Amino acid sequence: MESNSTNSPALQSEAVPTTALLDDWFDPIEAGLRNRVREFIQELIEGELEGALARPRYGRRARPAERNSEEPSGATGHRHGHRSRSLLGTFGKVEIAVPRARLDSADGGTTEWKSRALRAYQRRTLAADALIASCYLAGTNTRRVRRALAALFRGAVGKDTVSRVWRKLKSDWDAWNARSLADDPIVRLILDGTVVRVRLDRKATAISLLVVIGVRADGQKVLLAVKAMGSESTEAWRAVLDDLIGRGLRGPEFLIVDGAPGLENAIAAVWAGVPVQRCTVHKQRNLLAHAPERLHDEISADYNDMMYAATREEVEARRKAFIRKWRLKHRAVADSLQEAGDRLFSFTRLPSSQWRSARTTNAIERLHEEFKRRIKTQTVLPSADTAAMLFWALLASGQISMRKVDGWQTLATKPIDQPIDLAA
Repeated sequence: MESNSTNSPALQSEAVPTTALLDDWFDPIEAGLRNRVREFIQELIEGELEGALARPRYGRRARPAERNSEEPSGATGHRHGHRSRSLLGTFGKVEIAVPRARLDSADGGTTEWKSRALRAYQRRTLAADALIASCYLAGTNTRRVRRALAALFRGAVGKDTVSRVWRKLKSDWDAWNARSLADDPIVRLILDGTVVRVRLDRKATAISLLVVIGVRADGQKVLLAVKAMGSESTEAWRAVLDDLIGRGLRGPEFLIVDGAPGLENAIAAVWAGVPVQRCTVHKQRNLLAHAPERLHDEISADYNDMMYAATREEVEARRKAFIRKWRLKHRAVADSLQEAGDRLFSFTRLPSSQWRSARTTNAIERLHEEFKRRIKTQTVLPSADTAAMLFWALLASGQISMRKVDGWQTLATKPIDQPIDLAA
């Protein structure tokens, strides 16, 4: 006797859930609120029109003899029906009936009345746009935003909506790029670049984002510029610096760079004589690249002892000891350190309380890491301009914040003129 273990179709259909996760999470408070939203919006716009015409719906305009002198006169005109509008907000998507009216003009004609609360062609509230943009900035790509906000917007937000919301930020982006820097008390600059992949001519292409952070006299770090360039060449950096100077940026008192030749050449042409600090972390990586892996720990220990010495005199003494030791043990390491010159030790020309913030470009490196973490889900950004806008928007929206530099209390102290002694 054979036994049939196959379940019947009826039993199989009962085993399959009929609703997806979260679909049956009914909230009577949310449902009641959404049902009243339409009435509230329509009453808001109706009240605005009544105020403009100085009479309620179906009401007649008071004659001049009957009108109270303290009452506003309002505009003359007439209503002419309603227009159906779709509005998406944090309350979801609703269909509302917007009143229409014609207002009399001084030349004897009429003009269409426009609501200030609900702008012409507005399809989303500003709060909804801000929510969509925040999700995008948090690292969610355009397609995943729709799924993330499905419960709130009931599927009314697609990738095209996210792209349109993002493009609305371009006016703010353009204004930020054109703002004057003449009144900004910038005393220090930190400059560095990073590579991102964008779509150019339908192909994924690597470009450079050149970033400049300024340090104000009170120690607060601010983003001054972020430009999409083809590389970190001298010409590319010169274009960035010329733009800052053209918008009124005053000459800085101290510069921190990553050591890229193009940047250093551009700085020499624009701000010759300003103390420049070469990032000590970048130089440490260069030293390790010149040596076999078995020597890395020893090189790092000697290098850190030198860079993190307590006084200027100790830094000089340990630098001389580092050169003497590694000339004999592995000359390429000593030559690499000497190549940096006194720019690697410009931080010693500042008060010791500022050394921690002046030694490296870590302030920008942290921004680079956060930026790349946010765009990880997108792999390739739509355009070069989008990459620069996204970097700026992460800071402008508060998704990433920057604190004051260490030792900001002594920023008013000028760097000393004497560089470190390079004799070894």
